[in-house]
Amino acid sequence: MKQDILKRNNVKIIGNGTQTMVFAHGFGCDQNMWRFITPAFTDHYKVVLFDYVGSGNSDIKAYNKGRYSELAGYAEDVLEVCEALQLKNSIFVGHSVSGMIGALASIKHPEYFSHIIMVGPSPRYINDEGYLGGFAKKDILELLDTMEKNYIGWANFLAPAIMKNPDHPELATELTESFCSTDPVIARQFAEVTFLSDNRGDLKKVKTPSLILQCSDDIIAPLEVGNYLHSHIPNSSLRVLEATGHCPHMSAPEETIEAIKEYLAVNQN
Repeated sequence: MKQDILKRNNVKIIGNGTQTMVFAHGFGCDQNMWRFITPAFTDHYKVVLFDYVGSGNSDIKAYNKGRYSELAGYAEDVLEVCEALQLKNSIFVGHSVSGMIGALASIKHPEYFSHIIMVGPSPRYINDEGYLGGFAKKDILELLDTMEKNYIGWANFLAPAIMKNPDHPELATELTESFCSTDPVIARQFAEVTFLSDNRGDLKKVKTPSLILQCSDDIIAPLEVGNYLHSHIPNSSLRVLEATGHCPHMSAPEETIEAIKEYLAVNQN
């Protein structure tokens, strides 16, 4: 069973430390996106990398539309990897939607996590009364419709807007290629689950100390979202980065590493 889970989620373990850091990628990405970050932690931590089922080099045959029709299904991936590796008090680092996936996992099994670090998270992407998520519902529905009708065109349009940093076009190209390498049907469902989710009611249940890393200019998660998360997650810290775009672990790895290390230095016992 353990080996099945590790193979299913393409789990890789590197590093020499006693405490574990689990890195979870965002929508349309895979574990390789963390390659600029992880070398800074392998001397002092055991680093666990994995791909959600349907992403990267995971076992696509294990994809189940019912299980992954909500973020809780992806949280189960996280929990099963933690259980297979017998992890306790690990540091969970989640990009984008993985911030909420990690939060859901910590609510169900808080013993697995000592801290959660959310990179560009959002509990709801759609604007609501008294809440600015960044998108009107019709915009999200149009995005999903475009994915269904012209997936390659959608990827080529959206990836550069998500990445920003036009002075490093290779990053947008990599994100585009990552989107395009994902099964379009699975990607469409993951996008729907991500962009139509509303986890605002779960935030108060998160008891694990959390760091919210917010980029200064992010089309996916505007500043108001970071402030909302900070005000609704108990025992949370907010750090606004100078980095722009939605992927600071790729576009501004040094600043991202510094922010994570500073938080852990102050908050770890």
